[in-house]
Amino acid sequence: MYGSPAVLQLQEVAKPVPGDDEALVQIQAASVNQADWHLLTADIFLVRFMAVGLLRPKNTRLGAGMDGRVEAVGRNVRQFRPGDEVFGDIGAQAGGAFAEYAAVPAGALALKPANLSFEQAAAVPIAGLTALQGLRDEGQIRPGQKVLIQGASGRVGTFAVQVAKSFGAEVTAVCSTRNLEQTRTLGADHVIDYTKEDLTHGGQTYDLILAVNGYHPISAYKRALAPKGTYVMAGGSPAQIFQALFLGRLLSRAGGRRVRVLSAKPNQKDLAVLSELLESGRVVPVIDRRYSLAEVPEALRYLGQGHARGKVVIAIDHNSQRQPAPMGMTGDRA
Repeated sequence: MYGSPAVLQLQEVAKPVPGDDEALVQIQAASVNQADWHLLTADIFLVRFMAVGLLRPKNTRLGAGMDGRVEAVGRNVRQFRPGDEVFGDIGAQAGGAFAEYAAVPAGALALKPANLSFEQAAAVPIAGLTALQGLRDEGQIRPGQKVLIQGASGRVGTFAVQVAKSFGAEVTAVCSTRNLEQTRTLGADHVIDYTKEDLTHGGQTYDLILAVNGYHPISAYKRALAPKGTYVMAGGSPAQIFQALFLGRLLSRAGGRRVRVLSAKPNQKDLAVLSELLESGRVVPVIDRRYSLAEVPEALRYLGQGHARGKVVIAIDHNSQRQPAPMGMTGDRA
């Protein structure tokens, strides 16, 4: 059932068997993401209509961003072999990253950046893909543009600041007082403390605004856009999401400014792009807290408070005498 983290249970299940196009991955680490919170709590009612279950979740296993070692591959898999270290987003494959093992379509995986630990690499897939696709695909970022990142200290925002800089943009980051120094360290050219300054009334305009959990009305963000500028929503309140989904196209027609709603998607080629940025040092994952598999409910409670500075990760200990798996919602019989 949907509910608070209290509905989660650890269960012992049989080790998955990979299909012809799958790899069996011994998971080493996973990341906790906003999508996990939405799927757990159904706090945004729309998720109930998105093939996840109106009254009860159809799939009760959480966890999408992950990494680990390939233990076995299906007969059609040529890209990977046992022993390879991989990472990926398995949310589109019904999740299940909060576990010791997962059978994953090979197309959802890429080789893990060699210079990252498993915990660092697990932090990348969903947040990194969201930042990359929001800036490059929806925002059509170009060198020299003035780019504003709302929510720059959070899970997606810490990646977005660094990805935008890698594209040659002039980056303004918006965060709270306690995160100013961290955001400067990530490479932001300018920093706005939202507790002291309202970015929508400062008179400055931007070619691209990526709003991660932005709290201003869309009309306010449009005031901060340059002519023909683009606003990309990558999260927000239910009211903002509905406004952007149903009014975004209409708002885009007025004044030449564009409104886009980002729906990030797993993409193997984009994982490879992120790998290059990570291996070159231009992007570095920011990890706030680490939890064990048994502590997934606590990790989700912390995430739900909305104050995480970077990523929250789950480290899977395969050396313990008994590590139950997977973590799922009440009623999971898999």
